Amino acid sequence: MDKKIKHLEFIEDVITRMNTNSFMIKGWAITLISALFALAAKDANRLYALVAYIPLPMFWLLDAFFLAKERQYREIYDHVRDLDESKIDFSMNTKQFDRDSNTWLASAFSKTLIVFYGFLLAITLIVMFLIG
Repeated sequence: MDKKIKHLEFIEDVITRMNTNSFMIKGWAITLISALFALAAKDANRLYALVAYIPLPMFWLLDAFFLAKERQYREIYDHVRDLDESKIDFSMNTKQFDRDSNTWLASAFSKTLIVFYGFLLAITLIVMFLIG
């Protein structure tokens, strides 16, 4: 049972890292967008608000990558949880868990990311028109 528990701990650590990375990406997105809003308000220049549209999709896709990987590792966790101890090989390969629900695109359009980044896009649009 020790091998199984250790393998599950390894997988949990990876899932935690992916979740932390996703959280950090969201924090950086908000920080950068807010800084651009502050510059736009200070100079009353719409260009700064337009510039916010450049990093926003990049943050969105990077966040989708981490969410997709997290989903794959959650499937590995479920797989290992059901394995017999003698079959534990400590594999962390996600290839066999590449499913349609675990792709970047599917993750990018998950409910949580749509709400978060859709809200940021809407706020950016509103700020752009309020400044101009």
